[in-house]
Amino acid sequence: MPTFTETLQRSYIECPEKVALTVLLHGREDQPITYRELIRGAAAWERTLKREGVQPGEVVILILQHSLDLIYAYWGTILHGAIPSIMPFLTEKLLPERYRSDLASLVSITRPEAVITYREFAPEVHTALGSGSSVRRVIVSDEVEPVGEVDFAAFGGLQRKPEDIVLLQHSSGTTGLQKGVALSHQAVFNQLQNYSNTLHLAPDDVIVSWLPLYHDMGLIAGFLMPILLRVPLVILSPFEWVRAPVRLLQAVTKYRGTLSWLPNFAYNFCAKKIRDHDLVGVNLSSWRAVSNCSEPMRYESHVLFLQRFAPYGLKASALCTCYAMAENVFAVTQGGIDAPVELDDIDREAMQVERVARPAQPGRPALTMVSAGPPLPNVQVKVMDEHGNPLPDRVIGELALHSDCMLTGYYHRDDATRKAIKDGWYYTGDYGYKVGEQVYVAGRKKDMIIVGGKNVYPMDLEELAMEVKGVHPGRVVAFGIFNEDAGTEDVVIVAEVETQDQAELNRISDEIRAVVTRGSAIALRHVHLVGPKWLIKTSSGKTARGANKEKYMKEVGLA
Repeated sequence: MPTFTETLQRSYIECPEKVALTVLLHGREDQPITYRELIRGAAAWERTLKREGVQPGEVVILILQHSLDLIYAYWGTILHGAIPSIMPFLTEKLLPERYRSDLASLVSITRPEAVITYREFAPEVHTALGSGSSVRRVIVSDEVEPVGEVDFAAFGGLQRKPEDIVLLQHSSGTTGLQKGVALSHQAVFNQLQNYSNTLHLAPDDVIVSWLPLYHDMGLIAGFLMPILLRVPLVILSPFEWVRAPVRLLQAVTKYRGTLSWLPNFAYNFCAKKIRDHDLVGVNLSSWRAVSNCSEPMRYESHVLFLQRFAPYGLKASALCTCYAMAENVFAVTQGGIDAPVELDDIDREAMQVERVARPAQPGRPALTMVSAGPPLPNVQVKVMDEHGNPLPDRVIGELALHSDCMLTGYYHRDDATRKAIKDGWYYTGDYGYKVGEQVYVAGRKKDMIIVGGKNVYPMDLEELAMEVKGVHPGRVVAFGIFNEDAGTEDVVIVAEVETQDQAELNRISDEIRAVVTRGSAIALRHVHLVGPKWLIKTSSGKTARGANKEKYMKEVGLA
């Protein structure tokens, strides 16, 4: 089994002029980077880390915007044999206080040797870390050592072993930054080998990605896999994609892109935000796999996306699904490659009350579940009850997995590792069920709302609320608040709306209550309508359910 540095060395020797990736930056010409250029740029950072006294095996936190600096610094850390971990850059969408708290928390647990950032951002880093920080060096990007000839023999990365930790991934959840997922060279290559085989990845494929590199989907599928396996990569900034989502489709057209990964909200976002006049010349016929991943997958989102872009060459067969997590490097399952994604129409009340995915019956409320596909060849998935016993098909329980690409552990968190891994199985914290080998994901265990003994999945309620005219798509959150008098939880739905007209606000509130009560096993009473940009999102764009619950409780005087 090779290491990352050995793999880069082979690419540098065997195909130095092959384009490893093409970087699309706003206001600039598209920039192709060959393996020779990639490794020369990375070697400058390797030399810088050596100058600063960073040792192989030590952790380096990268706080850089989506840029050439980030790309070169990441691979330079790898070449040096140090362990890179990317943290999101502070933007206007992140709360500064929470960002500083997350950074301080990450540093206190991970105990990195150095932080790489920009000179102008260094004071922010120092402020967040405080005087007692373990970080000994803040390295700024304008002090990179120039490099002459590339000398692989001098790189500490060549001394690393396949079982050594090569990188850390950090979750973007409310407290996820306290748990760095430590992955070895061997685990990553086991994932890439099996996942590339499942995707039928070939040298003539082109991966097009806008995903942030601090998230496992962007880092593994949209960065490490193509570069290490010599599959051409076209990469654009997530901030550019949010401003102009058509840029993704234009990049697929220009470079004949074949594979991309999108979180579910991106299907709705693209379908609703991209205008006809922006689509002139767009041709999506080269796309053979667009995988819905990283958040609950919705059938309606696939339908909306296909209807919007089928006139521009998008094929129904290109719509794929994937269940993934950093703890398994990335992919756990993959659907839609060899056969269409499977759908399962189930009885909504049976799912919520009995925790059974019973096939839907005429005249009863139903829910269309989208399969995440079967597990990768090297991955096993079981559904477990609360006592760790396996459950039969169609019974909902916690998904657990076992593979040869699992995390080494949570870095410096033996307590969290022991809690998550039992008898060699990683307990994901996700609820779901299986039908044969098909895996269906129902939602996060920690987000479950229990109302009078009924198990309520918040994303189901959110989906219902978003059907109401006037509710901002994708800007709804549902959570439970314990009612001392009733002895159970009350469900609260917070939804963003544009209007300030009181009559219209009353209509929207009433319709949300009606549609949720009609389409679920609960009678909804608490609806809280807010203005645009009220909801808190994580750095990867997911709804920060806990943070929004806390904000709501403060706003209504319950905290």
